[in-house]
Amino acid sequence: MEIQEIKQRFGIIGNSPLLNRAINIANQVAPTDISVLITGESGSGKEVFSHIIHQMSPRKHGPFIAVNCGAIPEGTIDSELFGHEKGAYTGAVGERKGYFETVNGGTIFLDEIAEMPLGTQARLLRVLESGQYIKVGSSKVEKTNVRVIAATNVDVYDAVKNGKFREDLYYRLNTVPLRIPPLRDRKEDIYLLFRKFTSDFTDKYRTPPIQLDEEAQQVLINYSWPGNVRQLKNMAEQLAVLERDRIITAQTLLTYIPLEMGGRNLPMRVENQQKEDFSERDILYKVLFDMKRDMVELKKLVADIIEHGGISINHANHSQTINQLYRDIELPNGPEAQFTLQQPVNSNNNNSNNANPYNITQDAEEVEESLSLIDKESDLIRKALKKHKGKRKLAANELGISERTLYRKIKELNL
Repeated sequence: MEIQEIKQRFGIIGNSPLLNRAINIANQVAPTDISVLITGESGSGKEVFSHIIHQMSPRKHGPFIAVNCGAIPEGTIDSELFGHEKGAYTGAVGERKGYFETVNGGTIFLDEIAEMPLGTQARLLRVLESGQYIKVGSSKVEKTNVRVIAATNVDVYDAVKNGKFREDLYYRLNTVPLRIPPLRDRKEDIYLLFRKFTSDFTDKYRTPPIQLDEEAQQVLINYSWPGNVRQLKNMAEQLAVLERDRIITAQTLLTYIPLEMGGRNLPMRVENQQKEDFSERDILYKVLFDMKRDMVELKKLVADIIEHGGISINHANHSQTINQLYRDIELPNGPEAQFTLQQPVNSNNNNSNNANPYNITQDAEEVEESLSLIDKESDLIRKALKKHKGKRKLAANELGISERTLYRKIKELNL
């Protein structure tokens, strides 16, 4: 069967070369009984390919079942897959057939195979190698003729190296690897999929058609889509139901797309969203970034002084930096401390002033600045409270943290 015929039969939309290659591999491996390991991100359509392999195989008239290994508790997964005898464990009031018995002659799709416990993996390996298994609580060997298609959204080889997946089972399942490309690698298919989904949903809910302007199309295509096709479909349904204006602009579309900040995806279209409760690490990062910015400005100021021989030349460019330094640095107040900063005298005959254009003198013992992050954090909070006259809400907004976190930090630091 041609690739285009397969797409029409199974409702696959797209012309990406990576997608066509995956369909071609599924088409070639389907007539055999070889085990297939489908890899791909969550929402990329792995289960659709398991149906392709089953429906185009000699087992197409046999049963097909999809099992999510990550959704079955570890204590019952053996019973679910292989069955159990009456009294095998507490609550086993009768005999139960497992999936490998009920799907005999057909295909079983094991989704999220990497979540399967190691003990169950050993049982599955025996089924793949010999077609034999033993029910929980029984000593009788049973036979089954089932084709296994497995899928995962994680790197199974890394799981093997970390001891979370059996190496022999990995190589047994990975006879034919089938990788489903993520949506961000199929940019030419994104708008086609979106049009199909919106058309389906507007027909379903009897609403006017949805259209995107050019800027909105660019936003749609350039977004990374971490949830892949499933996320795109959900967003299309929201637009079909919620938007009154059927011409969608980029600004409207952005309200439905989660923001990606620091690797975290915020929930879609959250109303009255609360400010995120930042951790202590975020506060320390803010302190370090502020320190780095101040150091860069100070280096620029010193370089300008060395180059031009005086601050009066570019005083306007650095006035904000100078004011910031005087505001942030606490100078000693005792009588033994004396700091003098004088403008340079523009005289060709005054060599002493040229050698020391600022005539900086310091009679106090130099005190090394504390580099403790806790001290910096405490100082930052104290300054924010002082700036806003003790109002914690305003101080928290200034620091970029929640009022609850600020209250906790005040107690911890005894401010």
